Amino acid sequence: MARKSRLKQRRGGPQGSVAVIGLGRFGRALALELVDEDTEVLGIDESAEVVQALSGSLTHVVRADSTKEDALRQLGVHEFERAVVAIGSDLEASILTASLLISFGIENVWAKATSEAHGRILTQLGVHHVVYPEHDMGQRVAHLVRGRMLDYIEFEDDFAMVKTRPPADIIGLPLSNSAVRTRYGITVVAIKRLGEGFTYATADTVVEADDTIIVAGRTRATERFSELQ
Repeated sequence: MARKSRLKQRRGGPQGSVAVIGLGRFGRALALELVDEDTEVLGIDESAEVVQALSGSLTHVVRADSTKEDALRQLGVHEFERAVVAIGSDLEASILTASLLISFGIENVWAKATSEAHGRILTQLGVHHVVYPEHDMGQRVAHLVRGRMLDYIEFEDDFAMVKTRPPADIIGLPLSNSAVRTRYGITVVAIKRLGEGFTYATADTVVEADDTIIVAGRTRATERFSELQ
């Protein structure tokens, strides 16, 4: 438990940390990314092999049964403000673990859902954020495969942001003259020149053929814009 104590000392308690429960492909990738972003992580998994493999990579990683309230309390999970249930293969364990986290009063609980029914149950339990990684990634890749998009992010309420190449009819013109908002229903929010980083686009920004642009708008409008040649 020495690492747990160090975690509290360095960040002022578990409030600055995240508990990730279930260290399969999704949970492991999430936990490692959090660590790379300087967030301290308590990783929990039932597999001794998984725990051993991640020993030294996470702030603290332990083998425990997350469906047991006593086990989670002994690890101090009830004191965390943020926790992720990344269990995907065991529906019962996912639901029981999520239920315990909600009963602890943790302010922000994320949980992975493997189906719409699973997601509905998690929502009914009170999980604050239900994610569908396989579905979301499949949807995102489908958009990239069928169009000229370089990247695609869809938000709720039919809104998306797309990284793409500029179509021919806006090249060489200031954005104010190309009237992309009235013609296509999108807004160019950022632009990247060759060899440079992204900068915010303005009405005076002149788009060049080798630029990469980020546009925002209604999902279908951004899709149609990215398909222009």
